Amino acid sequence: EKALQLLSAMADKEVECNTITFSAVISACEKCCQWEKALQLFGSMPKNKVKYDIIVFGAVISAYEKAGKWEKALQLFAEITRSEMECNTVTFDAAISACEKGG
Repeated sequence: EKALQLLSAMADKEVECNTITFSAVISACEKCCQWEKALQLFGSMPKNKVKYDIIVFGAVISAYEKAGKWEKALQLFAEITRSEMECNTVTFDAAISACEKGG
């Protein structure tokens, strides 16, 4: 919740948010089981003119996994692998964890 408050304070003070900012807040939401907030933030990135990166994708895959939405997690992972981005260990680990949830 504190990370969301800080993100809001940044916006109020017109401090520019970047990929690192969003990644950190998405990860904080994911770790606190606020996966819906994490996904809302992820969806708001283009509107805020913030580009996605592999770290953000890893956090979102993990948020889906924690929410029991393993199909969505694997769908996003598949989209990443079709893109020009290179998956890292965190991204693969999150996808593997999602597979565990799916049986």
